[in-house]
Amino acid sequence: MINIAILGFGVVGSGTCEVLSKNADIIKKRIGEEIYVKKILDLRDFPDSPYKDRVTHDADEVFGDPDIKVAVETIGGASVAYEFTKRALSAGISVVTSNKELVSTHGPELIKLAKDNNCVYLFEAAVGGGIPIIRPLYKCLAANNILKIAGIVNGTTNYILSSMKNEGISYEDALKEAQKKGYAEADPTADCEGIDAQRKIAILSTIAMDGKYCNPESVHAEGISKLTTDDIALAKALGCELKLIAFFRNNGDSSASAYVAPHFVSRECMLADVEGVFNAVLVEGDYLGEAVFYGRGAGSYPTASAVAGDVIEACCKGSVDMSLRAWDDSVSVFKDYDDIKSDFIVYSKTEDVASVFADAKVLEAEGIKAVIVSAVSEKELADKIAGKSGIGYKHYLK
Repeated sequence: MINIAILGFGVVGSGTCEVLSKNADIIKKRIGEEIYVKKILDLRDFPDSPYKDRVTHDADEVFGDPDIKVAVETIGGASVAYEFTKRALSAGISVVTSNKELVSTHGPELIKLAKDNNCVYLFEAAVGGGIPIIRPLYKCLAANNILKIAGIVNGTTNYILSSMKNEGISYEDALKEAQKKGYAEADPTADCEGIDAQRKIAILSTIAMDGKYCNPESVHAEGISKLTTDDIALAKALGCELKLIAFFRNNGDSSASAYVAPHFVSRECMLADVEGVFNAVLVEGDYLGEAVFYGRGAGSYPTASAVAGDVIEACCKGSVDMSLRAWDDSVSVFKDYDDIKSDFIVYSKTEDVASVFADAKVLEAEGIKAVIVSAVSEKELADKIAGKSGIGYKHYLK
């Protein structure tokens, strides 16, 4: 029997308990031993839970118990969760988490701490929720040089944009609808201003660059709160969908680019049809080509599924684990946003944008003049159209 602890018994922590309990026979067949939730650490009591007898408010009962081999951190945030994670790893207890803020902010330190104490730090659920993406990057695609990642990695914003398009409602009304259905928090800032996606692409970018750390604070993040139904209509007129994209590119010169911003996504792109609360991550490898990982990116059970998978990984004796690859934060290879070259669609109802961008590809759209401008920074683009009224632009993903 392998004893584990759950730190934080919210929707993901309780969901993980349920997955491990209901599928206990399957898990035992696969790893040869039973996984038993011995302790649940939380400030609250859960008198109606079948696990109420395992709840403790005393952290020493977890971190001082030599029988506990794995801790599942589902507290969230980067304060208490950070201290508990350090305490567990320092005691040689492997940690599994869905906490993208903690992983993206303190990943280099925590991965090193795990290695120094002969345990592991796993975080599959921190990016795609129930969608496998981190382990495939580390293992299945290990023979590839990862050239590009483009992800719809926030279900809240994707739901809002889908509602604006399908129901013809404003951002404000779509947000209220998402909050009513439980898809958006009372304070939607982290989701709607791109902060959640910023943390997730920082994690994926670090992995794609073989552990060269991408600090999320250095990743430009633009959310969806300023988008209108006019933007949605414009995207349709141009043969595109409007999506919030978290983007990474390996520039091929030992540097990389990462940012989060609304994009006009071509209907030819595999991300164009991702609707509602669903997420998708498009990965391009030099030998793989393009592949998309698609599914529910959030929710108790999908996230718990990924967490439970990491628990099994941590419990497997002799497994060669992905968390043992150090993240190097000594030097950044990621470019400042002002220096990142990207593709844009530039558009206007009045100005002849083709004359401003003579070498750009002209798009045919009724009532709108538009061009695709390639390999230009947003700063260069803004400087080019400065003083010209009625011209707008969005990032473009083909």
